[in-house]
Amino acid sequence: MRVLQAGNRAARTAALAIGLLMFVPAAYSQQPSAAAIASAKELMAATGATTVFTPLIAGVVEQAKLLFLQQDPSLAKDLNEITAQMRTDLAPRFSQLTDEVAKLYATSFTEDELKAILTFYQSPVGKKLLERQPRVVDGSMQFAQDWANKLSDEVTAKMRSELKKRGHAL
Repeated sequence: MRVLQAGNRAARTAALAIGLLMFVPAAYSQQPSAAAIASAKELMAATGATTVFTPLIAGVVEQAKLLFLQQDPSLAKDLNEITAQMRTDLAPRFSQLTDEVAKLYATSFTEDELKAILTFYQSPVGKKLLERQPRVVDGSMQFAQDWANKLSDEVTAKMRSELKKRGHAL
């Protein structure tokens, strides 16, 4: 039985970012300064944090298109034209998302902390982390998937054995 599936890089990066933000103390919950937001945006650019959100608009538009196509496949030509225009029209709204994420960073860390984190990611070791982290995460996810699959097989076998001992024919 297969328990885990490895996610794509964007999903893992988003999960990591969200996970980090969950552990931030509530003490930073006040409105962030413009300088803190600017530092957060700089940090996001340095780490590539916004790349995980890049496909969102196109994905939402594509999901809506598929919804209509399932109802009436003859709409394909019109829907292709409409979705192309919608992706273009909605592109400026991407800044709403990135602005809110920057605000989350700016309320989760002080301006000085953001600058220190940015300094780290701009350092050689920070750049190395950004470069190599996807491979480490991929390897970790693969190991976890393999480990969970083996554990699942072991648990299933033990459960089957215990059920047989109790008289259940499987």
